Amino acid sequence: MSGAQPPAKKVFIKTFGCQMNEYDSDKMLDVLRAAQGYEPTTDVEQADLVLFNTCSVREKAQEKVFSDLGRVKHLKARGVKIGVGGCVASQEGAQILERAPYVDVVFGPQTLHRLPALLDASAKRAQVDISFPEIEKFDHLPPARVQGPSAFVSIMEGCSKYCSYCVVPYTRGEEVSRPLADVIGEIEALAAQGVREVTLLGQNVNGWRGRVGSDDDAPLADFATLIERVAAVEGIARLRYTTSHPLEFSARLIDAYARVPQLVDHLHLPVQHGSDRILAAMKRGYTALEYKSKLRRLRALRPGISLSTDFIVGFPGETDEDHAKTMQLIDEIGFDASFSFVYSPRPGTPAAALADETPREVKLARLSQVQEAIEANQRRIGASRVGTLQRILVEGAARKPGAGGVPELMGRTECNRIVNFAGGDRLVGQLIDVRIVAAYPHSLRGEVPIAQAQHAA
Repeated sequence: MSGAQPPAKKVFIKTFGCQMNEYDSDKMLDVLRAAQGYEPTTDVEQADLVLFNTCSVREKAQEKVFSDLGRVKHLKARGVKIGVGGCVASQEGAQILERAPYVDVVFGPQTLHRLPALLDASAKRAQVDISFPEIEKFDHLPPARVQGPSAFVSIMEGCSKYCSYCVVPYTRGEEVSRPLADVIGEIEALAAQGVREVTLLGQNVNGWRGRVGSDDDAPLADFATLIERVAAVEGIARLRYTTSHPLEFSARLIDAYARVPQLVDHLHLPVQHGSDRILAAMKRGYTALEYKSKLRRLRALRPGISLSTDFIVGFPGETDEDHAKTMQLIDEIGFDASFSFVYSPRPGTPAAALADETPREVKLARLSQVQEAIEANQRRIGASRVGTLQRILVEGAARKPGAGGVPELMGRTECNRIVNFAGGDRLVGQLIDVRIVAAYPHSLRGEVPIAQAQHAA
């Protein structure tokens, strides 16, 4: 007998939506690798297991899941298992099996750690588990295997804000925070593997709360305290977080930017709209003036901070005057980037019942105005970086080769701009200064100073 090991089973995972879903997909792979020996593949035709990690924030993303399911249906003939996870799974549940009866497992964001057991049980009949076992999944995840100097760390699940348009509280449940000690322990393990930058994740990440100690009567720490504890972990040089809510963007959190240098010069703070009337209808809980006041205080501490946000255009009842206030807000703040899209009603949310008489072509025209204004800001801010020295964390190979097909590296500035440059592999994982020589719509081009290049050679 040769003693050769059988080939590893292959899993193809397609991720829809946000960074939280990207994190969850990584954890699915960790669980399946540890329990059943799966390895990832980018070729769905070679897969033994196909998983769709879904998002239900936007209507098109939800429908795309069923379209993709139809494209892999033929794989069932050779025994491939198919699963649907994420927010669409939570929202639709067993109805997914009615629409796509060839699906083997349906699981929610909080039950991804049960995937191996669900797959085993699916040999008899399809399995559906979209329960909300709070923080249980984090206690059952294997140690993370990271590649590169950056990593995501989920610190909380769910959201309790119940914005009128948002399906997240219904698909991911109420806010539940991970214990402080667990978060710090995970980050310490990542730092030991060479991670230099962590991004803290949560649907309402700055709403995190945790006990300082194991006793029920231990003091309750806020997100600013967690920031300070993470920054104290040896080896962590940079700290990001997303997605934050303006209501939880507290004075203590703002003050942390003055005393925690690891906090990068970038903040993603979704505003959603510039009109107080629409913000009230969205049940966001703040006014445009309150939002601007918080950013004014932040910029007093970090004048060069880069700001990005989210906008929903065409919310039911939005008038030309409401839209004009959004455009005014964009002009006043000078956002560097934005996720912006036309409102789409999500089943089960209060806003889905609101009258919506604005023609779609009007909504699309407004969306175009928002995106053009943000893109103009991006070009202006990018151009202002040319000629400056920017500190970047070198993450690895650039997506595209440079001139003559020569491989290049990429890194990310504090302000979250990608910088492509020529350099040796020894720079990967290092924080270095590069001189910006050109600006593009979504990236920068840099050159490594000769002294640094010679040192890394």
